[in-house]
Amino acid sequence: MTLLQLPPVFAKVRGGVFYLYGEDAFRKEEVVSALIDAHLDSATRDFNLDQLRGTETDVETLASVLATPPMMARWRVVVVREVEGFASGKTARETMLEVVNNPPPGLALILSCTVPQGSRAKFYRDLSSAAHSVEFRAFTGADLPGWLIHRAEEAYSVEIEVEAAQALSAAIGTNLGVLDRELEKLTDFVGDRSLITIGDVEAVGTKLPSQDRWRWFDLVGERRFQEALTGLDVLIGQGESGVGLVIGLATHLLRLGVASTEGLQSLEAALPPHQKWLAKRAMAQGKKWPSGELDAALEGLLRADRLLKASPHSDQHFVEEWLLGLMSRAVAA
Repeated sequence: MTLLQLPPVFAKVRGGVFYLYGEDAFRKEEVVSALIDAHLDSATRDFNLDQLRGTETDVETLASVLATPPMMARWRVVVVREVEGFASGKTARETMLEVVNNPPPGLALILSCTVPQGSRAKFYRDLSSAAHSVEFRAFTGADLPGWLIHRAEEAYSVEIEVEAAQALSAAIGTNLGVLDRELEKLTDFVGDRSLITIGDVEAVGTKLPSQDRWRWFDLVGERRFQEALTGLDVLIGQGESGVGLVIGLATHLLRLGVASTEGLQSLEAALPPHQKWLAKRAMAQGKKWPSGELDAALEGLLRADRLLKASPHSDQHFVEEWLLGLMSRAVAA
């Protein structure tokens, strides 16, 4: 990660307190490394870098480390991971907040924290308001293909096909560290080539699902209903739930509706950062739906969702029924 890739709130700030919180450990660690690089050079790094864990450090050690001035350099960097370890002790909280509110000259304090789920402790709110803060929320599955496309270009100077990114994320899941290692392995595999294909993903030994949910949503969006019907059986066999597919389909079709009625720029503005690449694809798919059919399809999904939650029939039954209804309307039209 280069300095240009620091979060905007950190990009021009040097010294003081940086508070990184949220569930995504991979991105937090990347920003920790970038902040260290932004403050220290290799010649004096060993003298001016301390790394602690809140779950393993006592208050006296913390206070001593934070009070130590820089040596032969402008900045001293202290990284404290697992800051949540200080939340339960009053003295530890007070020591930490005193430094956060009044950091000594020459100190860059980097705090990395995973706030316990459901916690409303004032300690975390105080840290966030007093420091330069960024939250790193865990990615959803829908964010992964876009993240892989961006990551391949940013970190490895290669492109990855959309289908390859979708299949890779479907196979690996939301662990960004594992996905990044797979990208690194794929970059080495393709050598001088600048594009990673789905064939490359298969060639390096990644076990890909027979049908990934993103490609399946595209089949529906492209009105290839017979293929989607065949793929549904595979998806259910791989463990997908009917409710999950209905929710994903509703999101996908709503995007087609926005693309059709409001245009490309409106859809791009509505999409989360790592999903904006979907806008052009949604525009192309939206043009394939006759007027009124998207509304009818969404109404059918609402009915399927209600039945899935109330009926003893299998998940596949109601999604299959919905697809057959789309096929019948297409034939009639």
